[in-house]
Amino acid sequence: MRDPRLEQYTEILLDTCLEVQPGWQVIVNAGPLARPLVDELARQIGRRGAYALLRSGLSGSIPWLLEAPEELIETLPSIEVHAMETADGLVSIDAPENTREISAVSPERIGRLRGALRPAMERIYTNDLKWVGCSYPTPALAQDAGMSLRDFEDFLFGACLLDWSAEAKRMSHYAEHFNEADDVRIVGAETDLTLSLAGREGKVDAGGANLPGGEFYFSPIEDSAQGTIAFIEFPAPYSGREVKGIRLRFEGGRVVDASAESEEEFLIELLDRDEGARRLGELGIGCNPGIARFMKNTLFDEKIDGTVHLALGNGLPEIGGTNHSEIHWDIVKDLRPGGQILLDGKVVQQDGAWRI
Repeated sequence: MRDPRLEQYTEILLDTCLEVQPGWQVIVNAGPLARPLVDELARQIGRRGAYALLRSGLSGSIPWLLEAPEELIETLPSIEVHAMETADGLVSIDAPENTREISAVSPERIGRLRGALRPAMERIYTNDLKWVGCSYPTPALAQDAGMSLRDFEDFLFGACLLDWSAEAKRMSHYAEHFNEADDVRIVGAETDLTLSLAGREGKVDAGGANLPGGEFYFSPIEDSAQGTIAFIEFPAPYSGREVKGIRLRFEGGRVVDASAESEEEFLIELLDRDEGARRLGELGIGCNPGIARFMKNTLFDEKIDGTVHLALGNGLPEIGGTNHSEIHWDIVKDLRPGGQILLDGKVVQQDGAWRI
């Protein structure tokens, strides 16, 4: 029996996030376990007079990635380039059978693939191609979260099926204070980091590029980050790896010292991937009231109410970011146990609770 919540979930994806119009060409990337959501998306895209273009997503490419010559991985096929250049919308669904499957692919090969994708992704970074990433509940995602599949389904829909108009109004109030500030200081366990937002405005995600939404975010001034931050509350997943206990020290906006309690070699390899990998592309503030616990899934974890996340690597051009990198790695810092956010020296959040 089809879950009745899928219909509302799909309506938010197509209307709130993408605003699909008649005649649009909408790419839907998903693995086979997401079939119920893909079917509902195809139905509703059709009702809106648009085209649904169904693709298998990254999971279907892993056997090819393992065997293809490296020079082939470095170049996208022309048919994919054309699709990314001409599509009007993109829905990317995370529905893994195994959340560690991509770890079979070497970081070098993944890096080559990301480099090949970078020019095609430019329309996403500039918001010329409307895009939304989301999840479909699978046993693998539930297992990573330490939940039964039924409990994970309830959690996912509880975090996504919100009144996003009301959430936009609430988060915009907080974001306005950041827009008016020059300096942001983040203080917490083993953390005292300052960065600048001077002259830049943030964006509120209330059912936009990601579902669930529930954050507002900025691209900090690229040479401004100064101080230390320790991501010791949660591990940081990336490309099928799980890096624990990341500690970073910034000078002049650049990571000058880095360590990790696990996968440190992988961390350093990512930081050395290119010139922009050691700079920050994003500062995000988590605000989703339906997400209160860590899930080992960045799509959810970066929205945990009372957290911040910093993204190493590529900046966000639509909000002023100029940093370029193959990577964009969101890493979450929990501020609920004794943390603070200060704007131009004034405490605006204490222990994860707002004071504004």
